[in-house]
Amino acid sequence: MATNRKIAKNFDDYADRFPKETQQLLRKMRLTVKNSAPRAKESISYGMPTFTEGRNRVYFAGYKSHIGFYPIPSGIEAFKKELSAYKQGRGSVQFPIDEPLPLALVSRIVKSRMKQDLSKYGK
Repeated sequence: MATNRKIAKNFDDYADRFPKETQQLLRKMRLTVKNSAPRAKESISYGMPTFTEGRNRVYFAGYKSHIGFYPIPSGIEAFKKELSAYKQGRGSVQFPIDEPLPLALVSRIVKSRMKQDLSKYGK
């Protein structure tokens, strides 16, 4: 992540810590998540942009060579085949900075995460 370890107060404060190219990618991720989950509340949690509705749904973060996307393990499992081209960890996926972001896929994952949690909690 950015070299400045002070926790960001909001998304703009967070994004401004990165090079312009990474800022653009972070802003695209934010817009995609917001459009896919319009009722979700945006905050900074664990030092990264987070969207919640009742509980944390998805996180994303900027790094030197990738954008990390954290839809929790269920979001990764549900889209395992589509995400197979990307480096993954448990509950995370890395989108290389030098490749176009798969925003349509991100949108589907976010919508899926919203439905998973909404049905789980009966909202």
